Amino acid sequence: MNNETLIKNLRNIPDFPIPGIQFKDVSTLFKNPKCMKIMVNEVYDLYKDKGITKVVGIESRGFILGAAAAVKLNAGFVLARKPGKLPAETISESYMKEYGKDTIEIHKDAIDENDVVLIHDDLLATGGSMKAVYNLVQKFHPKKVYINFIIELTGEGLNGRETFDPETEITTLIKI
Repeated sequence: MNNETLIKNLRNIPDFPIPGIQFKDVSTLFKNPKCMKIMVNEVYDLYKDKGITKVVGIESRGFILGAAAAVKLNAGFVLARKPGKLPAETISESYMKEYGKDTIEIHKDAIDENDVVLIHDDLLATGGSMKAVYNLVQKFHPKKVYINFIIELTGEGLNGRETFDPETEITTLIKI
């Protein structure tokens, strides 16, 4: 993939949220209609023949492209959110982050064993939050689960793909 238009429009924020981090700001991709169209079409092209019935977007940047892709794929959209944000009964998965423990939730009735699920988020770095959502989605026993990111960081110490079983199908639109 690595579309040149997407790469040119991606904003880097040095030392955010802490010194030494080069934050990849995808808001510049979302505000640009050409970039949005490219991203939606690339996700669609990757998954149009996979039988996707549900797209799970991870709070909060995963909601934007995830919902747009769900519309184009004629699939439902499921929110993966932080605790206390979903109004009905949920199931949850906790995971460790570099600075502590976090939890993610999905409504208990969001996915079933007949679904083919695409989980989407904006960025793959260490893979912690996506792995938690992947484990959470697996609790529903869907037919198949795919994973997609806008950006995959490939720098030293950022081995996000290694968090997953090698058979897990992971795609990214941009590798940096």
